[in-house]
Formats: sequence, C-alpha cells, structure tokens
Amino acid sequence: MLRAVAEGGSGGCRGCRGHWGAPHPSAPPYPSELGLRLRLMGRTLQDQLSPLAPGTGSWGPPGVPRDPQPPEEADVVVVGGGVVGWSVAYWLKALEARRHGMRVLVLERDPTYSRASTVLSAGGIRQQFSLPENIHMSRFSASFLRNINEYLGVPNEPPVDIQFQPSGYLFLASPQDAEGLEATVKVQREEGVQVTLLSPAQLKDKFPWIDTEDVAVASYGLEDEGWFDPWTLLTALRRKAMSLGVLSCAGEVRGFVTSAEDLMPPRGPDPLSARIKRIHVYMQDSLEYQPVTCAIVVNAAGAWAGELLETAGLPEALRQPLPIQPRKRYIFSWHCHDGPGLSCPFLIDTTGAYFRREGIAGNYLGGMSPPEEEEPDPSDLSVDHSYFQEQVWPRLARRVPAFSSLRPGSSWAGYYDHNSFDRNGVVGAHPRLSNLLVAAGFSGHGLQHAPAAGRALAELVLKGRYETLDLSRLGWSRLVQREPLVEGGVV
Repeated sequence: MLRAVAEGGSGGCRGCRGHWGAPHPSAPPYPSELGLRLRLMGRTLQDQLSPLAPGTGSWGPPGVPRDPQPPEEADVVVVGGGVVGWSVAYWLKALEARRHGMRVLVLERDPTYSRASTVLSAGGIRQQFSLPENIHMSRFSASFLRNINEYLGVPNEPPVDIQFQPSGYLFLASPQDAEGLEATVKVQREEGVQVTLLSPAQLKDKFPWIDTEDVAVASYGLEDEGWFDPWTLLTALRRKAMSLGVLSCAGEVRGFVTSAEDLMPPRGPDPLSARIKRIHVYMQDSLEYQPVTCAIVVNAAGAWAGELLETAGLPEALRQPLPIQPRKRYIFSWHCHDGPGLSCPFLIDTTGAYFRREGIAGNYLGGMSPPEEEEPDPSDLSVDHSYFQEQVWPRLARRVPAFSSLRPGSSWAGYYDHNSFDRNGVVGAHPRLSNLLVAAGFSGHGLQHAPAAGRALAELVLKGRYETLDLSRLGWSRLVQREPLVEGGVV
C-alpha cells in the first residue's frame, strides 16, 4: 500500500477500482445474463487498465502508459536502471536455478534517461587497461557483445545490432610516459590481449595524418576494441531482462528500514552489522512512497551510488563511506572534410584529449577530462563551449593538423561515476549491511564493463562466490583498509 508523507495522503476515492464490473448501490439490478456479461467485460477492462494506473481510479489516454508502482515485496531490488543495473537484473534471471523463482525489481528515478551516464557516453570498448581485473572484464564483455543475440535475443523480436565499429584504440605516450605504457602493454599481453607497440616511424606510416612530434611510442589494439551504440545495449538488456520476468518502475529510494531498529533498547550500543528490511520508493512528482520489503538490495546507482548510502534510515554506525561522486564530462562533435578516414581509431593523445570517428562522412566526436582543480560544477548538464575552443581543439589540431579547420557541431555533457579513492569500480558486498551489494564507481568504463560486472555480481548473489570472473580485489574491503587498487588507463 502507498504511504503518504503528509497527513491525509493524496485524497480521492480509494475504492474506485472496485467500481469496474459492479453496479453502483443505487443502480437497478442487471438482468442476469446481461449483467454477467457486463461484469466479465468490466473485469477484463479492469485487468487491461490496471497497468496504466495501478492503485487508482483514473484512466490514462490510449498509448500513454503510466509507470507501474513497485510491488510490496521483491527478492532483489536493483537501485539504478542504467546499463550496469539492467545487466545485474538480466544475469540474475538468466542464471537462476528455477525459472520464475526470484522476483527482481529495477528502480530508475529518471525513466527518460536524460541524465543517464549510459546514453551520454562515447560508447568505447577497449582491452587496454593496466589492471588485470579490468582486462578480464573487457575480454568478457567483448565476447558478450560479439555474440549478443545468443544472450539478449528475444523470440519474435528483431535481432540486436549494436553497430560495433572495430577500429581499435590508439594510445600515444610522450617520452616521460613511454616506460609506463610499455609496462602496461606487457601486462595486457600476459592476459591475452592482442596489442602492438608502434614507434613514431611506424605510427606515421600507418596513420599519415598524425603529427608524431613529442610521441615516443604508441600502443594499438588489434582486436575487440572500438565503439558501439550505448542506447542499443541498454534497451537490449532491459528488453531481455523484462522478457525473463524482471519488474521495472520509476521511483527514487529515499529511505531504508534496517534490522538495527529491532534492537532493544532502541538507544543501546551501536550494532556491528544489520540487514536492510525495507526500502521506501518515492513516486515521481508525488509525496507518496511505496514500502518494498526485500531480501537483497543492489546499489547500481552510478554517479549517485555514494549519495544513496547517505539516505535516511541507515544507522550512522553502519555507514561505510562510498567515495563515488558525479563528475561532469563534455563530449563535442565536429566536421572536418579532410580529416582521418575509415582507418581512424579511438585516439588518446599524450595530453589526455581524445577523439574518434562518427560515421563515414567526416564527422568526429571527442573531449578531455579536466585536471582535478578545474572540475566543472556537476549540478547540471550545461556545456561550457569555451572548453572546446580553449582546451580540446588546440590539442587535437596539434596532433591532427587537418583539424585546424574543423567546423564545430553539437555537444552534450554526461556523468562519470567517479571513484575518488582509486578510479576503479567497487563490486561486492557492504562490510556491515549484510544484504547490500554495490556495482558502481567505474569512473568512465562502466558501459564496457557492465556485461561482466553484472554477471559477477549475479553469481555473488546466487552462489555466494565468483565463478566466471574473480573480482574480489574490487570489493569494499580495499576501501575499509585504505589500500587503493589504481587503474592507470582512465581517460
């Protein structure tokens, strides 16, 4: 049942759903046969309208379905309906031992995805990371995307086409960074990554449009690297998960009820651990909330994963800070008639600026992460166009002389779920809330690692251990013990 924050709730007739198929008390009785038919028709119509406006007597116009309210109970609640959250939900149902044996609910507070990191990203996937766990996740995700219809194909639905462009990543290193790049490539090769090192002469021979001055060495991915359409992957995961029985609704978690409240006396010693019993899901544009009793909660809230753990109801003594905050990143597009052609890779410059081809008509997109002291205000997604003019464009034009005469196009901003501790994802169980797990903080590579991270977390939930990928080093313990696991390949 919906609960109201203010006295009196939302008002209105709470029994109006019962008016379908039953005569008003003051109406004359139906003739028996006609009355039966009308009651059956009313019940059928009620069943059809219930998904539009559950729990209310209002009727929505045809073709404009309303978001369903969350159920009162769920086995697993996934907070966050981005690509990571839907990956977790999909794998939970795909791997469950008994079909329809588990009720999984995905909550997304922005059903339009207008601020979602997933759909606002550049869509890249690469194997070139410095940490073995990230390399393993990239290799798993590349295989998943290559065979995506074996996983996410839905009977009687069109096949999934993520529009993968296998053009590879190209990392350029200055003389002072050359040794570090070469050491990273050694790790990648040990993990089975197909990557090659290029000297400045080899680089110029392969990509004549690059100015190689101040480049000491480059690494170039030979397979399973490139870019794809993020929206297609998100919708394919969502569609498949829902076909397997995953429930979805729009709402925001603003409250928790934990077993710590059961302690007697209520103001006794701080508990060493507890479990989440219920969450409070607030409806959009409403003061009402739905309590949802649950067995497991997965925090896949992306850039707001840290904020979620500051929500009311979690005892102060049980909170473990999750150093994940939203960081705003700009992506700019431009046109250059004489720019790099079809061989253009996803290039990461020595300065940190990056770009890739967008289509085949001389269009490109790219950007650059600012230094720590110049981080833009993340309170909105407005774009600072001077950042492209003053910071990104000069670096790109220095590396690709043809870009000196580019024509700027559209631009947008999105969020990194930035882990300020070590710029790596946090995957695993909370140390003091026994039924809370997290998959967030990927610092810009959540899209490409979502298939792998989702499977790993689902295995942890269903089997109590990792089987396909061992991500134990990415768990919460490193935060508690203050032992960073630094990824050097964050763009």
